[in-house]
Amino acid sequence: MYIQLTGPQNPRLQRDITITGSKSESNRLLLLQALYPGIQIENLSNSDDTVLMQEGLRARGRTIDIHHAGTAMRFLTAYYASREGRETVLTGSGRMKERPIRILVEALRSLGADIAYLEAEGCPPLRIRGKRLTGRQVTLPADVSSQYISALMLIAPSLPEGLEINLEGTITSVPYLRMTLKLLEQLGIGGTFEGQQICIPHVAELPEQAVTVESDWSSASYFYSIVALAELGSRITLRSFRPDSLQGDSILPEIFRHLGVESSFTGDRLEITLTDDPDTTHFKWDLIGAPDLAQTLAACCFGLGIGCDLTGLHTLKIKETDRLVALENELSKLGAQITVTENSLHLKPSRRIVPMQRIFTYNDHRMAMAFAPLALKTRLLIDDAQVVSKSYPDFWKDLAKLGFHAVESR
Repeated sequence: MYIQLTGPQNPRLQRDITITGSKSESNRLLLLQALYPGIQIENLSNSDDTVLMQEGLRARGRTIDIHHAGTAMRFLTAYYASREGRETVLTGSGRMKERPIRILVEALRSLGADIAYLEAEGCPPLRIRGKRLTGRQVTLPADVSSQYISALMLIAPSLPEGLEINLEGTITSVPYLRMTLKLLEQLGIGGTFEGQQICIPHVAELPEQAVTVESDWSSASYFYSIVALAELGSRITLRSFRPDSLQGDSILPEIFRHLGVESSFTGDRLEITLTDDPDTTHFKWDLIGAPDLAQTLAACCFGLGIGCDLTGLHTLKIKETDRLVALENELSKLGAQITVTENSLHLKPSRRIVPMQRIFTYNDHRMAMAFAPLALKTRLLIDDAQVVSKSYPDFWKDLAKLGFHAVESR
């Protein structure tokens, strides 16, 4: 199943869009809610990943299948390792069984966890026998997925003596670690992140309280790309965003200013407007703090006819697919001159776009959504389009509001 996607007849866009809560914030708060039931969560994400996280926390059976949800796999591994007396098997899709989790498992084992690999060494599925974790210090590499570290941070206040996390090497995706720490602080759990060390104290209980999830900046990135590729004067207003966001992808206004898109806030309304052409013919950015923006930016720069050098992308190799290889494959179909390394992407400027190409999504929601704005430039065929439900189930409906036209085909 694929869709034929064409852009709006009037490429000068004017529309309001509402995006649900951040998947990253939602999943962190759900784990904390499981530890401290007095927490009430508002504006929760409606993504598949968040639904799977909720189901995983509520499950009463021994086996929990989290499908493609990498965040849920990491967070639930830490959670169930600390649930004394509970035995759990965490499994997932074929791709999930290839994604590494050894570093998190070894860190949890050093705290006293009982975790075994049931198939490939270092990957899910996992058999977890929950124990009272008595360790108070853990050391792990810093240049790995921040979700390993956040998983430890989230269970830390429930441990008898809290947790001291020592990080070795260059720290990846610092904004996501600061998001986790800020959420803990908002709920009344102290903590510090200084240099290479994160310290979270033990907190026995928290008062009843409500917390509102900010809308998802990663999802906002696709509308930034749409505005950048549309006609001058195009404007989209997005609701429930904050200028003081906890999310790493809130760097979007700074990034897209170089591509002619201006951002302004009125209350919780974020207005993005195309006011100028890109200020460069070759865009360069280190995405070490926001690697999920790489696909959006690469596709957008290609659509604008400008080159780009994106670095800090080493974690993309272990996502839903190898995102760097996927980008190279699919942009090349459209005529891009692109090369990738283990941690970077390099695109040459080009005004040529090959029409009517079938874009494969590799079970990766961000591939579908990052390429969709290119329908402003050429008709596209997007394979397995419903994969967007992983993070943004309403994506195609919201594009229809902008005048994009999608027809399902087999």
